[in-house]
Amino acid sequence: MPLLQVRDFPGDVYEELKYKAKQENRSIAQQAIVLIKNGLNEELPSHKRRRKILDEINSWTVPKSAKKIDFVKWIREDRER
Repeated sequence: MPLLQVRDFPGDVYEELKYKAKQENRSIAQQAIVLIKNGLNEELPSHKRRRKILDEINSWTVPKSAKKIDFVKWIREDRER
């Protein structure tokens, strides 16, 4: 696995990274990887980023129990209050 070393890393950024890692129950190295991956995804052109998000949403499956819910009935009941 490749090794990454960063020189002259700002102390305030390191403290923030350490804080976020603790919040997410991750090591500092794991948190850095997650943040770098997220940052690299944001560098995609906006139309590619949107396509990626839409593809991910389209891959989700709706539980059968949710398909049985009558949302129109809920809206009508709410409007009648």
